[in-house]
Amino acid sequence: MKFGGKWKEKGRHDRKNLLRGGGNVFIILWMFPSSSLRPDIESGAMIMGKTTEELYKEREQRVLDAIALRKPDRVPILAHFSFFPAKYSGMTLEEVMYDPEKLWKAQWRTLTEFEPDMDNNPFALRFLGPLLETLDFKQLKWPGHGVAADLSYQFVDGEYMMADEYDAFLADPTDFTVRTYWPRIFGVLKGFEKLPPLRDIITYAMGTPFGFGVFGSPEVAEALEALKKAGEKSLQVGYYSRLFVEKAREAGFPMQYGGFTQAPFDTLGDYFRGTKGSMLDMYRRPDKVIKACEKLLPIMLELAENASRVSGNPRIFIPIHKGLDGFMSQEQFKRFFWPTFRDLVVALINKDLTPCVLWEGNCTSRLDIIKDVPPAKAVYAFEATNIIKAKEVLGAQVCIRGNVPLSLLVTGTPEDIRAYCKKLIDTVGKDGGYIMDSAAGFDDAKPENVKAMFEFTKEYGFY
Repeated sequence: MKFGGKWKEKGRHDRKNLLRGGGNVFIILWMFPSSSLRPDIESGAMIMGKTTEELYKEREQRVLDAIALRKPDRVPILAHFSFFPAKYSGMTLEEVMYDPEKLWKAQWRTLTEFEPDMDNNPFALRFLGPLLETLDFKQLKWPGHGVAADLSYQFVDGEYMMADEYDAFLADPTDFTVRTYWPRIFGVLKGFEKLPPLRDIITYAMGTPFGFGVFGSPEVAEALEALKKAGEKSLQVGYYSRLFVEKAREAGFPMQYGGFTQAPFDTLGDYFRGTKGSMLDMYRRPDKVIKACEKLLPIMLELAENASRVSGNPRIFIPIHKGLDGFMSQEQFKRFFWPTFRDLVVALINKDLTPCVLWEGNCTSRLDIIKDVPPAKAVYAFEATNIIKAKEVLGAQVCIRGNVPLSLLVTGTPEDIRAYCKKLIDTVGKDGGYIMDSAAGFDDAKPENVKAMFEFTKEYGFY
């Protein structure tokens, strides 16, 4: 089909039947209960006349071409399915957060029925119930724990680092994190407040005679035991994550991301100082804010590097929360947010990693600023930004991704979705360098609308 030509209904194959079958994968580890997971596709199977290995390479190349601002065979389509698979499969959000088999079943069904060009590993951000509960985590309410079983996460914003603690953080971020920050966000680690600075234990004459005594106290011993239990839960998350990525690859589906990081200002404002604290700090202690962002920069870079090294995937997900039109002024963005974030993006690119940035909100006013990155090396996904204008300003610099409105996916009709997708393909996608996606996670989207989005893109979006 010629790109931009008239869209026609095509004969549809019964993919559900084609994709059924495949053996069981038995998970038997000493710390995990016995279970059987049922991938619907076997490695090397023929799907629509191609092997799963060929489909994997085809999908991967399609996305890589878009990132490089080339024209792939068609517009790639990706998605942050979020909790949509649970609802699509008739499960509560709480169920998939605590039961890895149910999460696997829901995600695998969604993956194989909608067939995105790349998927997300669902276990890293969905199978967290046991771990969060073990840690008595304070920064989040999750399904069945603070919110109803069928409602998504709610972040608990707060000042988890006080305004007068900048100097302690700047002097030693690791020490501050372990002895001050962790006890505030993990209820079971409150005993770590009693720990002395571990850097004081140096040798037999300095620190050793008395420094280890605190580890014998009931509060610290209890915290260490809780940490061991959390470690076991974390290993479960890691195990299922690796298994899902492996089985998805065998079925012909690459993963979107190999790691996660954040803009230094977002890390400071989201998790340490909180929204109110970070807003006030830009006025009351601007130099401290800048120094903290500079201190966080190498930590954010290392976080991405390490994850990519383990996963073997160079694409790094970076959600943007506070660098938006509604949070800070243009001048504040230039002073506090952009310098260290740009440094992070450029450093990632220099290490052959691909920053995949999700601007979660409206940043239309700063498009001319954020275009200052190396060309054809990054992806900018937009939620509420004017995506047509974004293409005009950024089209020669970064791959554009998005942004079918979630409101349309929840309340609209398949005809509405097809019309919106056509507009995106004809305008933002016409010269390549574009990836179809929704504006935000699919959580409450109507299945028929999600289906329309995927089918239309695959049938109309050819170059």
